[in-house]
Amino acid sequence: MAITVTGKSGKTYTFEGGYTSAESLQDRSGVYAIIDKLNNNLSLIDVGESSEVKTRIENHDREACWNGKRKGQLQVAVLYTPNSQQQGRMNIEQDIRQNYLNLCGVR
Repeated sequence: MAITVTGKSGKTYTFEGGYTSAESLQDRSGVYAIIDKLNNNLSLIDVGESSEVKTRIENHDREACWNGKRKGQLQVAVLYTPNSQQQGRMNIEQDIRQNYLNLCGVR
């Protein structure tokens, strides 16, 4: 399944997922989206970036915020970015973050 998220710039990003377990993720660089799925409705709860997505999700410091905001099932979606350095991932994260209100975390 693919999940499309739009940044403030109007650019759309296609994420793989939503996965209900970090077991489905790879420890590669990318941007991740934390999604709340209630019935067939998806809501973005958080977005971030990491050079090791699976490890980051498994040990995330904002998990309590995710659980506090969720109304349904938490899922994670990922946009792997093998050709981007940290700044490129951060640019994607910021573009998305600026288009959504009340996400967990501040950047």
